[in-house]
Amino acid sequence: MAGGGFALAPAHGVEFETKITPIVIISCIMAATGGLMFGYDVGISGGVTAMPEFLKKFFPVVYGRVKSGAKKHNYCKCDNQGLQLFTSSLYLAGLTAAFFASYTTRKLGRRPTMLIAGMFNIVGVVLNAAAQDLAMLIAGRILLGCGVGFANQAVPLFLSEIAPTRIRGGLNILFQLNVTIGVLVSSSPILIEGRWGWRLSLGLAGIPALLLMVVALLVTETPTSLVQRGLLDEGKTVLRQIRGTVNVEPEFTNLLEASSLAKEVKHPFRNLFQSRNRPQLLIAIALQVNNPLLLYSKTR
Repeated sequence: MAGGGFALAPAHGVEFETKITPIVIISCIMAATGGLMFGYDVGISGGVTAMPEFLKKFFPVVYGRVKSGAKKHNYCKCDNQGLQLFTSSLYLAGLTAAFFASYTTRKLGRRPTMLIAGMFNIVGVVLNAAAQDLAMLIAGRILLGCGVGFANQAVPLFLSEIAPTRIRGGLNILFQLNVTIGVLVSSSPILIEGRWGWRLSLGLAGIPALLLMVVALLVTETPTSLVQRGLLDEGKTVLRQIRGTVNVEPEFTNLLEASSLAKEVKHPFRNLFQSRNRPQLLIAIALQVNNPLLLYSKTR
């Protein structure tokens, strides 16, 4: 169970009858723009903090250290609480928003959650691009973090549930691919520096956010979500559309069984701390702790 939904797997390794329909391919490619939004929002903080005009306006102390050319480690030059808050506020907001996104994903569906993510990002982008002081800048980053939290909850789940089982891994990796592309673009030298360069750079984050909102309005809801919310007839109709066949009874039956099992899980977060799940939990924590340490060691 993940993000308020549940993963669907073929019963006893049986492949369900399905076709690779255009609606599946298009929906997955478009929905993966949530990863592009995430990657750009994460990477752009490093891009704009390298711009002198941005530092001069919001972090003059850091600007002075950088301009002095003193032979200090970058960590010492950027040792500033305001700058640290600018960077970390997105992650803290994303972590908090993910808990609320779990509820909306389960109760409202994957599409509305993606729409909420896009709306959060649009407002955050406007505040960031028009920021006049640090408070306005941080408020925008917090809203961007909320958008990231909602998108990261709904988009991978949407991709997993709408894709046929035999190509699910390939389509689901589109989210991670777009995250990487977003980080790459946000660090690209084509971003214009100068007096208004940082505003333009922060404003460009609105493009993937708008794309995600368009996606949320155009794509169909997943059969899994519809079944989970008791809309069985609608869920079967959508399943026929995205699989390109009328013979969906085996997969639909599997959906019903998975939904029934998911509802029996009353305390999913409490289950994480059970002894049988402890190794996976420790590995996940270790991965998150080690990544920043590796990045820091490379800068030394």
